[in-house]
Amino acid sequence: MDQVSISSRHAPPFEVTNRLVLSVAVPMTLAYLTTPLLGIVDTAVVGQLGDPVLLGGLAAGAIVFDVVFNTFNGLRSSTTGLVAQALGRHDTVEEQAIFLRSLALSISAGLVLILLAPIVIAFGVWFISPDEPVADAMALYIGIRILAAPLTLTNFSILGYVLGRGEGGLGLLLQLVLNGTNIALSILFGLVLGWGIEGVAWGTVVGELFGVAAASVILAPRFLAGPRPGLARILDLRAITRILSLNADIMIRSFSLLAAFALFARQGAQLGTVTLAANAILLNFFFVAGYFLDGFATAAEQLAGRAIGAHHARAFRRVIRLACLWGLGLAVVFSSFFLIMGETLIELITTAPEVRAMATAFLPWAALTAITGVLAFEMDGVFIGATWSQDMRNMMLMSLAIFVLWLVAVGDSLGNHGLWMALHIFLIVRGVSLLIILPKRMRETFGGDE
Repeated sequence: MDQVSISSRHAPPFEVTNRLVLSVAVPMTLAYLTTPLLGIVDTAVVGQLGDPVLLGGLAAGAIVFDVVFNTFNGLRSSTTGLVAQALGRHDTVEEQAIFLRSLALSISAGLVLILLAPIVIAFGVWFISPDEPVADAMALYIGIRILAAPLTLTNFSILGYVLGRGEGGLGLLLQLVLNGTNIALSILFGLVLGWGIEGVAWGTVVGELFGVAAASVILAPRFLAGPRPGLARILDLRAITRILSLNADIMIRSFSLLAAFALFARQGAQLGTVTLAANAILLNFFFVAGYFLDGFATAAEQLAGRAIGAHHARAFRRVIRLACLWGLGLAVVFSSFFLIMGETLIELITTAPEVRAMATAFLPWAALTAITGVLAFEMDGVFIGATWSQDMRNMMLMSLAIFVLWLVAVGDSLGNHGLWMALHIFLIVRGVSLLIILPKRMRETFGGDE
């Protein structure tokens, strides 16, 4: 029997409590909220320059990076799940080996992205098709910001390692350093020094560098103090193949999710400019709730992975129960808030009377997405932590297919109501399909202990 199997069998049980769940969920919710704040500040900085061309270039460039970095978001998720399982087995050396493998993949992928920068720019310009001055500003922004790709992906791996160990407070600290530095430097470079959109891009590059530096200062002494994995273990082919497979599955899942929201936007556009604008406003309500639900999904990732590593079925079941209960409670709060305050928020966001009227009419559909989507968030967390990525990929593809079929079958006849109904069906199918698979996967993993 190998070392991992021995340590897994003798790993002592741990108690999953509300406090333990909140110790990961709360700081990571706060950390995730710094990301949209960064986007708002960058937009405000460029907006102060008074040139709509630059603002369009920033917005278009940000879309490109959303797609590019969502492609590699699996580096964070897969690292979290694998490190959490190693933590459950009390295999500290393997935790480091997983992190170093993820780090090598991040740096390699980042360097490839830099080499492919001209292609990324050309594809972005072709896909978004902006006017020529906007395309020039977009190319300038992308050309600078992509230099941070190895650093950005390295920060993905670092966050994955920290979250895998359940260190939510450290994760929050590192995100505050990264995004806080980014915000400060974007203001300094973009406005104070007058570098404009180039300053915002360089602020991101240097912010990512500060994030890596801060993590290195904190983590390096930890790694140097204890036993370290040898090169042969780090380069273990089976382990590398596993992390690549996990990343591929999560990449497909992420693309499918992006495709669903892209189709939602496209179908809204077919229904007219007013409908497109109203839906864009209403989707922000779902995205805001999503940042909070993601905090509990992250807690589910870490604790589910740890329970798998410790072969602790009771802890695994309690993770599912607590994550879903906290997530549902939070979803009900957000849905209630948006139902009560949504009209006021809509009036703050837009002054166009026709857009206000349309958004208010469809407000209930948007407000309830937090409730219909909560199971999808929490099941994603559980399946990522358990590294059951193929199931997550397959159920996402099935949910996307049902979403498309619904739009084809009834989308035109029901108009925007049918479009919002399709989104709810997509969210419900994602969560319920994974929940149906869950008992079988638990029996396979825990056997008679389940």
